[in-house]
Amino acid sequence: MAVFFIDTSSGEVATRRQLIEAGIADTVKPPPRPWLRIQGTNDATTMWYAVLRRRERGVFIGSLVIRHSDHHALLLARGWEEVSIERIGADLPPGAPLS
Repeated sequence: MAVFFIDTSSGEVATRRQLIEAGIADTVKPPPRPWLRIQGTNDATTMWYAVLRRRERGVFIGSLVIRHSDHHALLLARGWEEVSIERIGADLPPGAPLS
């Protein structure tokens, strides 16, 4: 279960725990910009929720949606991209593809 953040400049997605382990955040303060919390439940699990992202006006935004729901299908149809579980993390090498 996790709280998810998105780097609005690169589209990288990570959990709060991953950002703490990477030294980007700590247990008291949220991570600095360009990291932004993805709105949703505080105890999301990727078993039930999909992490989606989309580039809007030059920055990435994120969303948590219940997998296989009508809303999930609607966002995918509108151009949102699902972030695979393997790609969620704050330790991706520079320049690594995000999908």
